[in-house]
Amino acid sequence: MAGTINPVAFLGRTRRRGRIDITDILSWLWLIGGTIAVLVPVVWAGLSSMKPEAEITRFPPSLLPRTTQQVVVPGYDRPLGLWTVTIDGESREMAMVRRIGIKAQMVDPENPAAPVSVDARTISPVQKLTIATENYSDPLERFNFLTYLKNSVFVTVVATILTLIVNAMAAFALSKYRFRGDKAVFVLIISTLMIPLTVVMVPAYMVIVGVGLVDNLWGVIIPTVASPTGVFLLRQYMLTIPDELIEAARVDAASEFRIFWRIVLPLTAPALAVLAIFSVLWRWNDFLWPLIVLSSRENFTLQIGLNAFQGEFSVQWHYILAMTFLSLLPVTVVFLFLQKYITTGIAGTGMK
Repeated sequence: MAGTINPVAFLGRTRRRGRIDITDILSWLWLIGGTIAVLVPVVWAGLSSMKPEAEITRFPPSLLPRTTQQVVVPGYDRPLGLWTVTIDGESREMAMVRRIGIKAQMVDPENPAAPVSVDARTISPVQKLTIATENYSDPLERFNFLTYLKNSVFVTVVATILTLIVNAMAAFALSKYRFRGDKAVFVLIISTLMIPLTVVMVPAYMVIVGVGLVDNLWGVIIPTVASPTGVFLLRQYMLTIPDELIEAARVDAASEFRIFWRIVLPLTAPALAVLAIFSVLWRWNDFLWPLIVLSSRENFTLQIGLNAFQGEFSVQWHYILAMTFLSLLPVTVVFLFLQKYITTGIAGTGMK
């Protein structure tokens, strides 16, 4: 079929035909290393989210979610862990009664007699593959996870829509209108990127207090709508749209808003998709600003809600990993849906 790309031929392409260059080797190492660096933490978090609580902190750590098999031994109130023990050159499976230092007291589960003392360094647990589904079910039942999820979805969706509209209007004005000081305004907007977030956080909070949006989801959304990154990205892309197309629409008596809504925005779809991905990532993962603005549990976003699993003396890592991995799914879906626009949108910002 015409236009079909052979994956093997594509991956095997070199800088020089029939010859491997040093740049080819460096490119492969960079791509493979980058892929591994990105995937390993995600895979580890996903597998660890299915481990029982005791297995997460076990050393040395295991990749797959495994637990020590337990067996009921007559004469003991609770199930005992099963371990592989070598006694007189014979390997046997025995239950551990207790462990003191480097000595472990073991009994035969089928014929429990007096415990046998063995070196704890020579025994190994008998493990089986176990998926701890309660890591996902318990937070959904006992905590307000669905409420936190609903708040995060509301903040992310509304903030992203407003971000696209506000930044697109600013970019349209800066790219298609000529007025005195337009370059200075654009430079002023871009220069705000150099201002640290901590500098504007206190004034922004004072404004939120003044307008009565403290402990309100709109107080989280509104201050984050205007983004200099979004204005820059969309303006650079809109510069590639021919001015003659807009002039022709004006000749046909189209209003400025109609030109913006029906002509410019559809043509800017790749750049809008890129900005949408950035906005979703920013809003979904934001922790500090919602932590400052929100104080009621019913208004908490997902990232603040996950902080509830961290106590003063203990951290419930099994719940944190499970809910964190679950919270990655919406962002992943958005990225997979819009990823085809990323290259086009970013490449198009530098065409003019």
